[in-house]
Amino acid sequence: MRSPVSTAIAMAVGLLVLIGYLLPIGIVGQLRTIILDWAITLAGIAGLVAIFNLAAVHWRKIGDKRNRDYYSIFLILAFWATFLAGVAAKVWGVPSQHDFQRVVTAIQMPIEASLMGVLAISLAYASFRLFQRRKGLMAIIFVISALVFLIILSGLLSFGGSVPVLGSLINLLNLLPVAGARGILLGIALGSLTTGLRILMGTDRPYSG
Repeated sequence: MRSPVSTAIAMAVGLLVLIGYLLPIGIVGQLRTIILDWAITLAGIAGLVAIFNLAAVHWRKIGDKRNRDYYSIFLILAFWATFLAGVAAKVWGVPSQHDFQRVVTAIQMPIEASLMGVLAISLAYASFRLFQRRKGLMAIIFVISALVFLIILSGLLSFGGSVPVLGSLINLLNLLPVAGARGILLGIALGSLTTGLRILMGTDRPYSG
């Protein structure tokens, strides 16, 4: 073990927080709250450092004479305009936080919708490529499922909601993506739990560099 001190500290802090959740009594619960507050603060600082590092990287791209990226100029301008407007809304109230949130949402929502549209086309293309390369039962099921759900979510079968049998079938199919999403969330939860247990037992040591 190359870093026994950091490993011991990480395991002790993790076990303390875990015990604080299971037995939130006395000083254990207070220590858990303090440690979690520290973790949230450090995560916020790390995120801020990452944002400024991203701005610095694009600033270097602007100054590069050989491969100058002009898109970085728009990113830097948008970043500082959003940052300064957010600080002004929080500190001086000009513009108001509600108006600032509306502006950010009006920009963010169309971008996210566009990205989701590109993602849908990319997944559809990937499914057909998978079917071409690996023809099997699972590939056929994947392609059929993708086509069925793309047709249903496009609204082409909206008239079928009034038909008794077809409407029930469409409602049943609409529940399947929810079940799949819950399965993915359960997988993420189990993976996070396994990773946390491995860190608590000292098997994985991401803090040692």
